[in-house]
Amino acid sequence: MSLKNKVAIVTGAGQGIGRGIALALAKAKYQVVVSDIDANNCRKVAKELSVLGAKSLAVKCDVSDKAEVVKLFKQTMKQFGRLDILVNNAGIFPFVAFEQMTEADWDKVIDVNLKSVFLCSQEAAKVMATGGRIINTSSIASVVGFAGLVHYCASKGGVSGMIRAMALELAPKKITVNAVAPGAIETPGAANPDEAAKQQTIAAIPLARMGQPEDIAGAVVFLASKQADYITGQTIIVDGGWTFR
Repeated sequence: MSLKNKVAIVTGAGQGIGRGIALALAKAKYQVVVSDIDANNCRKVAKELSVLGAKSLAVKCDVSDKAEVVKLFKQTMKQFGRLDILVNNAGIFPFVAFEQMTEADWDKVIDVNLKSVFLCSQEAAKVMATGGRIINTSSIASVVGFAGLVHYCASKGGVSGMIRAMALELAPKKITVNAVAPGAIETPGAANPDEAAKQQTIAAIPLARMGQPEDIAGAVVFLASKQADYITGQTIIVDGGWTFR
């Protein structure tokens, strides 16, 4: 089957890394479902994909809500009749000191970052009739601790564990499950108005620059490709060398 007939869902695709992934998949000739909790951003990115000549569908979705996730997949199947790639990218990272963190703070991050991976992946596995790819946006926070982000680190560590177990269970269906773990990426969600802090971060990165959404998108497109057929249960760290400095 031609790539132009293959269909991908990207969650959290309204801006930043998700938008970069959606654009990269469109350029690689995939049809793309742009999903985000912000309907306006969904539509904007879908229009960008149309300019590239890609067929797209914008679907507002709270990926922590099972009913909305089920609706997302039903709309995808109604529009395209198939699903080949799921990119679980939606995520939040509000900084909260551990001792001040509330149960609501904890639950929100776990629901959006971890529960959503369970909900979306489960629906994807039901409709990937001839195999497919489930690709997750993890983080270097799955292997490195960050003060003020206990809930976020826990959620991304959970994603790493999930992909290994899911890879085993879904292998008989020819569905591979992998993740990309970004380091410091310049996105609207991670914007740092403190230039000194930004330079301090860059100083800790061996490649001496912040990452861009395109850096993550490239790894995702590779994992979605035929060249990655024999890769499953793995996490590709894309951080400019930060974690082994």
